[in-house]
Amino acid sequence: MILEICQYGDPVLRKKCRPVENVDDSIRKLADDMVDTMVDANGVGLAAPQIGEDIRMAVVDVSHDPECITFLKINGEDAKLEDHMPLIFINPELELVGPRESDMEGCLSIQQVNSPVRRPSIVKATLPQIDGSVIELESDGLLSRAIQHEVDHLNGVLFVDRLSTAAKVTVKRKLKKLIIQ
Repeated sequence: MILEICQYGDPVLRKKCRPVENVDDSIRKLADDMVDTMVDANGVGLAAPQIGEDIRMAVVDVSHDPECITFLKINGEDAKLEDHMPLIFINPELELVGPRESDMEGCLSIQQVNSPVRRPSIVKATLPQIDGSVIELESDGLLSRAIQHEVDHLNGVLFVDRLSTAAKVTVKRKLKKLIIQ
C-alpha cells in the first residue's frame, strides 16, 4: 500500500525515533508498504518518520544504478548490490569513515529542494534485519550517502541541516514556502 509521505514542517520529522523492540506482522507490513511508497515516489530511501512513524526503521534501494558504488561488503565478503536491495533495516548503528565528499541530495519530505551535502564517503553499518539477522555492511557512493541520509531521519536530522552556510541561505526562501503551504 502506498503511504502518505510527511512533508517539511511536520513535527515527526524532527523526532529522535524510538528503537524497534519487537518485529511482528505490523512491522513487516509497514516495511513492505515503505518499499512500495519509496518506489512509487521514485526515491532511493525512506525512513519511518517520513510516513509518520517514530520508529528506527528505514528502507534503501539504489539498485537502479549499479555503477553508483565502487564496492559493497556484507559481513566482510564482497557482495552484489542487486542481491541485497531493497535493504530494510531497524535500529542501525553507523561508523563513518573516509574523506568527506560533496554530492547533491534531495528528500521525499522536502520536495523541489536539492543541494550539495558533504558526508563521509564510506559507511560501515550494523544493520539489524526484520528477519532477526544482523548484517555488517560496508560501502561507498550513493549507497553510503542514502544510508547516512535515512539514519539522519531516524535522529530527527534533515539534509538541509547539513548544508553549508551559503547553501542554507540559498534554500531558506524555498523552505519557508514549504511550511506556509
